[in-house]
Parts: sequence; structure tokens; C-alpha cells
Amino acid sequence: MRAKIHTALFAGIHLSVLLTLVVDFRWSFVALAAALYVIRMFAITAGYHRLFAHRAYKTSRPMQLVLAVLGTMAVQKGPLWWASVHRAHHRYADKPKDAHSPRQRGMWHAHVGWILARENEQADLSLVEDLVRFPELRWLDRNFWVPPAALALALLAVGGTGALVWGFSVSTVVLWHATFAINSLAHTWGSRRYEVSDSSRNNGLLAVLTLGEGWHNNHHRYCSSARQGFFWWEVDMSYYALRALAVLHLVSALRPVPPQLLGANVSQELKGRRSSSRRNAPAVAGKPGVSDPWEGEVLVP
Repeated sequence: MRAKIHTALFAGIHLSVLLTLVVDFRWSFVALAAALYVIRMFAITAGYHRLFAHRAYKTSRPMQLVLAVLGTMAVQKGPLWWASVHRAHHRYADKPKDAHSPRQRGMWHAHVGWILARENEQADLSLVEDLVRFPELRWLDRNFWVPPAALALALLAVGGTGALVWGFSVSTVVLWHATFAINSLAHTWGSRRYEVSDSSRNNGLLAVLTLGEGWHNNHHRYCSSARQGFFWWEVDMSYYALRALAVLHLVSALRPVPPQLLGANVSQELKGRRSSSRRNAPAVAGKPGVSDPWEGEVLVP
């Protein structure tokens, strides 16, 4: 029943975009849609993804809650659900247990079908034990619809139907498909710097649309880093914003890219990695010097 409700809401928000044909057009509505797109995309990339899923930096509990609330406003369910699905994606990338692998179930399922599938409805809390200890995150995960509903009502009250349609419907639908494109297109379209075991690819266009998430092959090579654009020419707006927040002391301990991944002869690093015994290190999450079970990397203290 819940899956049917989610599917109906998902379809309804898509259809509501058609109201742009009948409401008054204002450039201020377009600016509002763009602003809410950027703010909520940052909450997904820097909050849901780099903080909750990968612990790529540290922040205070109030700042963590702010990122979680803004992330729920992107209408991609709760932080525990999102992080658990993503950690499973890295653990089983392009294998049968990967919820959104285009190699396993095709492009349509990888792009949008997976989020509506009944088998992906519940979070695997065993993968997010570090997050479950926060009662505010558990509440948001159960009631993930509250912040987006509050956002929609606020837009309607302040700006009327036009603000609701553009600021919520249009912005949300574009945000959805830009995010989902990382699951689908970033595993089929782009270049591969690192010959990792999955099909991840780097795509500059997707990186621009998603504030840095398009450097997906980089990310699958070392997903603990707060930076996904490993080189200066790889634009990563979420990382730049995190650097700015670090200057303001709102975040700290941004994990860097390991130096060996930035050398000129990347292929030699890859050959050495394939034969490395680190892949077989015991999976004990959160301990320095041992492998993280969903990252497949040696954690940096």
C-alpha cells in the first residue's frame, strides 16, 4: 500500500509540472526554482551522500540536522534510507544486490524504477548503525514527508500557485532526474580513469548538473574523500562549498584524496591495487587502518 502511495505521489509531482502551461510566468519563479534546486542538490550531495553515506567529513549535530532536513526537502526519502541504499550500492556495485545497476536490470530501473520498487522500500538499518543512534535522524527517516510538505505549503502561502509549481514541482522533478542520472548515465556514459570492478564513469556534464557527483569513477575508486573532482579541472561545487563551510568552522576534517591516486602514472597504481591484500582486510567499520565494509577502502585516521 505504501509503495502505491509513493508511486502515485511520484507521478503526481511529475504531472504537476504541466501546470507551468497555465500559471503566470515570471522570471522570479525560474530564479526560485533554480535556487531551491541548488540548495537541495547540495543537501543531497554534501549531506545525504558525502556525510551520511560516506562520513567524508565531520560536523556538529545541529549542522548535521540542518543538512538532513534540507535533504528530505529534496523528496528522496529519509537520511537513513538513502545512506543504507547507497552503502549497499558500493558494497555490491553492479552485482545482483545493487538496487540500481544498469548492468543488472537495465537503464529504466537504474534511473527511476528502483526507487519505486517494493523491495527497496525499507532501509537496512544494519548498514547505518552509526546514524541510527541519533533520534532526530530516525524521526526524519520515518516522517520524511514532513519537510517537503512544509516547503510546498510555504511556497504556496508566500508566492501563490506559480511559486508552488516552479519552486517545488519543476525544481523537484529536475533535481530528481539529475540525481538519478548518476545511478544510470554515470554507469554507462563517460570516461574511466580507474579500472575499478564496477561500470562507474566520469562525466563532466553530469558533474555540473549535480554539483560534482558526475566524477563517479573517481568516487568509486575512493569514496571516502570529501572531494569527487580529484583534479583541479574537475569542477566539484559541493566540495568548494564544503571548503567554505570549513572556513566558517561549520564542518571539519574533510577527507582528502590519497596522494597515490593523483600521480601521473595512474595505471601503475591500479595494477598494484589489484594485487593488494587490502581488499581482503577484515571489515570493521570506523576503525583506522582496516577496511570499511561498504567503501572497500582503508580508512584514513
